[in-house]
Amino acid sequence: MSVATILEALLATLKDGAVEIVDLTETLSPDFPVIEMPPPMKQGSPFRSTVISEYDDGGPRWYWNNITLSEHTGTHLDAPVHWVTGKDLPNNAVDTLPVTQFIAPACVVDCSDAVAKDKGFILTREHLEDWEREHGQIDAGSWVFLRSDWRKVADPTNWTNRGADGAHSPGPDVEAVNFLVYERDVLGFGTETIGSDAGQAFRFEPQYPVHEILNGSGRLGLQCMTGLDQLPPKGALILALPLKIQNGSGSPLRVLALVPSE
Repeated sequence: MSVATILEALLATLKDGAVEIVDLTETLSPDFPVIEMPPPMKQGSPFRSTVISEYDDGGPRWYWNNITLSEHTGTHLDAPVHWVTGKDLPNNAVDTLPVTQFIAPACVVDCSDAVAKDKGFILTREHLEDWEREHGQIDAGSWVFLRSDWRKVADPTNWTNRGADGAHSPGPDVEAVNFLVYERDVLGFGTETIGSDAGQAFRFEPQYPVHEILNGSGRLGLQCMTGLDQLPPKGALILALPLKIQNGSGSPLRVLALVPSE
């Protein structure tokens, strides 16, 4: 089968509904939470939108806005250069990443029941091996997504589930990250929470292993997704295209999944 025929077949399946497009992206708005850094560290900008003109004296026939936000606001990608361990890698920023990385399959590890009972759930190697026994080995070059159904369980006024001892949100431990990077050679790791690391990952050694190990080995992170409950454990194809920001450490993006219809 020729490449042209394959592409024609894909378009046909999209048109007839055999393949469904699932939007995994949160809507950017001024009230969407952003990660807060402890003082005296500087903070990222939340999303802000200011009207330039709206069919008025500023522009009688057009509507447009100025927007302000950090590279890591809303549903966003972490490039390797985002973390100090990835700063010297080649092609480590969003404008130089190989575009082949923007389309990849996904393995979805459903931890929603565990997170409903414990918002600070920690994903371990054992959990991943249990998943593989049921669904098959995690393929090299794939995304691994931790499904938490976070929007359903998190307090909208305390998105990171912060307590006196810090945030309590789900994420993998060091051994799990090492397993994904060095034994499964994944493309990256994604979550529905505001960070790819667990809220208590500052207690790990090394701290923040998703950033420290994943970014340090040239892998990618995705955060603040939604709707992972609409994806199968295997079989979804992810389109995650960041803005082409010069030397960008990350970028808001629209994450779409192509999923075979039931």
